[in-house]
Amino acid sequence: MNKELSCFKAYDVRGELGVNFNSDICYVIGCAFAEIIDPKVVILGRDVRESSPELSNSLSKGLMDQGVNVYDIGIAGTEEVYWATTHFKACGGIMVTASHNPISFNGLKMVKSQSQPLDESEFINIKKTAEKKIFSIKKNKGLLFDKCSESKIAYVNKLLTFIDVKLLPTLNIVINSGNGALGPTFDHFEKKLLKKTKNLNFIKCQHNPDPSFPNGIPNPLLKENHQINKNLVISNKADIGIAFDGDFDRCFFFDEFGVFVPGEYIVGLLAESFLLKEPGSKIIHDARVVWNIQDIVKNNNGFSIASVTGHAFIKKSMRENNAIYGGEMSAHHYFRDFSYCDSGMIPWLLIVELMGKTGKKLSELIKDRIEKFPSSGEINFTISQPKKIFEKVLKYFDGQYLSYDDFDGLSLVFKDWRFNLRSSNTEPLVRLNVESKNGSEFLNQCVTELTEILVN
Repeated sequence: MNKELSCFKAYDVRGELGVNFNSDICYVIGCAFAEIIDPKVVILGRDVRESSPELSNSLSKGLMDQGVNVYDIGIAGTEEVYWATTHFKACGGIMVTASHNPISFNGLKMVKSQSQPLDESEFINIKKTAEKKIFSIKKNKGLLFDKCSESKIAYVNKLLTFIDVKLLPTLNIVINSGNGALGPTFDHFEKKLLKKTKNLNFIKCQHNPDPSFPNGIPNPLLKENHQINKNLVISNKADIGIAFDGDFDRCFFFDEFGVFVPGEYIVGLLAESFLLKEPGSKIIHDARVVWNIQDIVKNNNGFSIASVTGHAFIKKSMRENNAIYGGEMSAHHYFRDFSYCDSGMIPWLLIVELMGKTGKKLSELIKDRIEKFPSSGEINFTISQPKKIFEKVLKYFDGQYLSYDDFDGLSLVFKDWRFNLRSSNTEPLVRLNVESKNGSEFLNQCVTELTEILVN
């Protein structure tokens, strides 16, 4: 019986080195990707983890042994692999990364032609094929091509198409790369940008890639990392701070006071940015926190469409609706003109451009939105039997709510507030998000009431 590869998760491959993930596994995944996707060319990139070069080499060997040509773009962000897959008209792309996972982990993110996510059957078949470990080396093996420089140039040029450089205001900007993969790519981008404008001054922190992650694993979403970024903004007298995760497909915002800006409000600002450019466009968003986003989209003559949470669902909905932008409160942002893929670099460029258009600071852009639609942020509860707790919540609020849906978890809507409960796919957790139209004090009362139901 073939040993199951437990490193295959819901959407990607992720495992602990020496436990359920290693270079031999990468080799058979490379062979299996070649067999199932049948590509002629595959883009290959990697993050800065110490294990990534060896894993990348094994993956590359597996692909080439099956006759696939590999375009190696070296140390890069996940979005660079995505864009290179489209730019080079490749048949697929694979990024070796564990993003913000612990230092002992690594993994793979995979796409097919036009940077599309693998569908469920393709992903499952790659897993099953890799588990068999039966591959014959092709007579005409594939070749390895160095595309590092060409890929960087194409990526940087693409980023600049999303903004009007003349609208960028004079700002001091903290860029915290977290010692991840961003540093070298950002230097390329900065050099090109500063040829077009002198308005932006970048204060680069934790900038050099370092596989030991001396400042901790780059995960700016963690509250313990908020203070670090706040200090960087304040000590450098910056107008805005932007912090990135390890493979920089997500960025996180801190205003001029160093205050963390929750992701749902960034989705609203990015929706506004695109609707100012293309009125009447469609905006996709996840279903956890919706009122602020829907209000902004409506006020800017756009169309908002809720999607199930998760990159595959968001991208599918965007393609089906030809949506210009899709956003999740978890800081994943997707762009029609970036092959419907997520990016951590495009969002901050658009926010800075919006600051220039409006003449407002970041804190001013979100102040009214937070006051009008306060949000609890995501609160996690350890619950082993989510179905029972959902039934308990429904029973408790029976006859009180205006509407109910189970589109993505459980959502109940009341006159002045709304909440969404979702089960984690990977952990015994239930995730709660609450939003209000009646101020933060009322919001806190609602959170307290729900917490008592969930924990008792």
